[in-house]
Formats: sequence, structure tokens, C-alpha cells
Amino acid sequence: MNSPFKIDNPSGKTEPDAQPSAALSNSFTVSVVIPCLNESGSIAICVDKALTALGEAGIAGEVIVADNGSTDGSVNIAAAHGARVVHVEARGYGNALRAGIAEAQGKFIIMGDADDSYDFSEAPRFVQKWREGYELVLGNRFAGEIKPGAMPWSHQHFGNPAITRILNTLHRATIGDAYCGMRGFSKALYERADIRSAGMEFALEMIIKATQLGASITEIPVTLWPDKRGRPPHLRTFHDGWRSLRFMLLYAPNWLFLYPGIALFLLGMALVTWLLPGPRHLGRVGIDLHTMVFGMVFALLGAQIISIGLFAKTFSYAERFSRGPHSLEYWLRHVRLEQGLVLGAFLMLLGASGAVWVLWKWVASGFGPLYHVRMVIFFSLWFLLGIQAIFSSFFLSMLGISRGTYVGDYDSR
Repeated sequence: MNSPFKIDNPSGKTEPDAQPSAALSNSFTVSVVIPCLNESGSIAICVDKALTALGEAGIAGEVIVADNGSTDGSVNIAAAHGARVVHVEARGYGNALRAGIAEAQGKFIIMGDADDSYDFSEAPRFVQKWREGYELVLGNRFAGEIKPGAMPWSHQHFGNPAITRILNTLHRATIGDAYCGMRGFSKALYERADIRSAGMEFALEMIIKATQLGASITEIPVTLWPDKRGRPPHLRTFHDGWRSLRFMLLYAPNWLFLYPGIALFLLGMALVTWLLPGPRHLGRVGIDLHTMVFGMVFALLGAQIISIGLFAKTFSYAERFSRGPHSLEYWLRHVRLEQGLVLGAFLMLLGASGAVWVLWKWVASGFGPLYHVRMVIFFSLWFLLGIQAIFSSFFLSMLGISRGTYVGDYDSR
């Protein structure tokens, strides 16, 4: 099978589908990977800085330029200055990085942008932190310096700090700059993390998965300089901001589904239970059956969202999106399909029994006015929750089987 990318030698000659030799694969300690798309005005500066810094520090290293389809001569310039060029057909920042890292021969990878906004002369500082035992070394522009004109005001004072706070909240990270483009990491950690993002979310996925894996993470101050592109950047403020938020939520099913679902379910159950004895008053405001109906709707909607959250967590576990979910793994192995069916059947029986009792009362009254509407709402709620529990249990089991994760198929032997 042909490789999806090819490598240029520093001499500038292209060898399709070339693979690093076994001898070379052990000769480098550090690989600097630079994604590139039409960066002819700055790629030479980046390559020279990286190679010079590694050489002066006595670090055996290489520079890989992962080219994403440049048409401005960036490939030839990079090769002429001593970089190894990897051609990446699949477009996207993440795709370029993944291809470059796949070809990297070093045990420690340093990545940075090709527009000279990060100073590759600082590469040895990242290597030093790795040698101290850190698996992921992140640059922090806010702890360092952001030069005038290097970052839009909205990104500096709102966008990046907000994304960082959300990342820390949703994923229990403790970092100060989520999107710094210069960072270093061991190749062993990268392979364990199994990063799949094709675009800019690569940076977030790395932090999320490293945190889940319990990797040792640190940050060092770096300086962000105005880029040397001479053209508008690829970033789009609102579009990319939404992509980042969406990605972080998709990797946090507890926050996206379970917590809102539980809150809505408890609110609905509280309203139904509170109004079951009769009308209530809050000051001069009377609260009665209409609010009780809304409570029923809230409880059912909350239960449905909780079910979707459980589906999402099972899928994440089966696809290895979520790392180290010990409590979820225990739950998946010990909670059986039959237990969900028994719970659902019990709730349905409870609801049906109550509904039969109300019907008997109504028949006994000669089908006159129905005075037990509250009971109808109350018992109907339990009946419908039972139906949800039964079908959700079946789907959870099917989802596990389809993904090779046999939910509730625990073998005690």
C-alpha cells in the first residue's frame, strides 16, 4: 500500500514513498516538525533557527517540514536549508502535523508554526524540560510576551483566555495557554494519545488526552512575534472559536449531556412531586396543573438527555476517545442489560398500576368529572420513564456489541 505522503531529501530530490532507514531512525534525539502551506517568506528562517539552536546545544536533531500543498517554492527553500520535507496530500493543520510526526525519527518532538511567530532558537529549552521528566512541554505566550501586532486584541484578551478556561473546566487541565503553537512532547506520549484531529483542534486534543493519560505536563514562557506571512492568517475568529468550543464539548459528554440532563430531570421530578398534593402559591402567584405538566415534560426530557449521554460515553469508551475511564469501564462490565430491563419493567408496572387505579376510580364515579388529573400525570410519568429505560438499555447493549465492547458481559471467572 502506498504511503499518503512522500519525503524530499535535503538535497532537494524527491523520492516518492521513501521510508527512513533503520540506521537513521536511531540517530536523532529531537525532531522539529513544522507544518507549512505557502510560507516561502519565513520557512528558511524557521529551519535555520531550529538547526542552529540544536547544533549549538549539542542536540542530535532534525527538522521536518510537513508541506500541505505549497505552490510558492516553500518546499525547495526548506530542503535547501537542510529540512526533510514530507508532502501531505490531506489538507489541514492536524493532518500536516500527524504526517510529519509519523516520519519523525526523534524521541522528542517539537512543533511550531512556519511563519516565524515562534522563535525556534528556544527549542533547547523544551528539550531541557523533557530531560527533566516532562512528557508534554507547552509554550505559554501569556506568561511570556506577546509583541505588538502579533495577536489580535480580541484573541489576546478574550478568545484565547476563554478557550483556556473552558478547557481547564471541562477537562480538569491546569494550563495557561491552550492554543500556543509551539510545544514539545515525547513521541511515546503522542503514540499513546492516538490523536485524530485533522485541523486546528489538534492542539486541544493533545492537551485533553495527555491530561486523561495522567502525563506529566509543564509550561514555559515563550514570545509571540508578528508573523512574516505578508498575507491574512488562516484563522477565522468566530468560526474557529465555535470549532474549538464544539470540540471540547464533544470530548466532555458529562458536561454536554449528563449534567444538564440530571439537572433538568431533578427539576421536573421536584415540580411534579411538589404539586402532587394540590395547588401551591408563591406569594400571590398560584401554581397548579399547567406547571405540573411542564414538570413532567422536563423530567422526561432530562431522562432522554441522560440516556444520550450514556450512549456518548459508551461510544467514547469503545472508540478510545476517552482515556482511563475506570469508573465507566467498571459500570460497563457490571451493569447488565437485564438489570436495565428489570428497572424499566418495575417503573412501567408502577405507572400502569397507578393508571389502572385512577381508571377504576373514574369508572366507579360513572365517568363523571376526573378529579385525579394529578395522579394521571404522576403515574404516566413513571410509566414513560420505564419505557425509556427499557429501550435505552437495549440500545446501550447494541452499541457495545457493535463496537466490540460487550456491555454487561462481565465474566466473573
